[in-house]
Amino acid sequence: MYEVRRKELVKQLYEKGIKDTKILKAFYEVERHKFVQPTFQHLAYEDNPLPIMCGQTISQPYTVAYMTQLLNIKEGEKILEIGTGSGYQAAILAKLGARVFTIERILDLQIEAQKKFDELALKILCKFGDGTLGWEEYAPFDGIIVTAAAPKIPNSLLIQLTIGGRLIIPVGDSNYQIMTKVIRIDENRYEQYSYDTFKFVPLIGKEAWEK
Repeated sequence: MYEVRRKELVKQLYEKGIKDTKILKAFYEVERHKFVQPTFQHLAYEDNPLPIMCGQTISQPYTVAYMTQLLNIKEGEKILEIGTGSGYQAAILAKLGARVFTIERILDLQIEAQKKFDELALKILCKFGDGTLGWEEYAPFDGIIVTAAAPKIPNSLLIQLTIGGRLIIPVGDSNYQIMTKVIRIDENRYEQYSYDTFKFVPLIGKEAWEK
């Protein structure tokens, strides 16, 4: 039942502009219904966000695919995710061959995501903490992906990029955000690109919205 729905979802993503075959394959292979609550599993392969624990959401598959495509991952790259949530985005990154590190500010979500990673034998390093500060212990990163809305780009994340590293982050106010890509050119220079408009839950932390 779910396999047919995953195929339909992949077709929808392709029709919406996700052309990277590796990303489409990852969306077929990662079972989204395992990352949502049982009540909503029958809706897991519709292209919509869904509620998860603690008043948070699992992002719309298209949004996950869009950000992943912008990140342009190469196998073996070290990627930091800010906002683990259900763990679905991290699972997609891992399926693409990235070495994934992910930070979640809500302890219950972090615990549940870690259980899910262990259950699915995904080698993803997950921790509880303020994602706006990054994860200095494992920096620098080839890519950083932020799955919540920021009022500005956290400086801590910029300085934890490798030279040539990419940061994908939705930036704006509480109503809508512009998907933004930053590439680190050298020690002190960055290039910034703006894309489409999205709406995310707020990024909470020292270098974003204060709780």
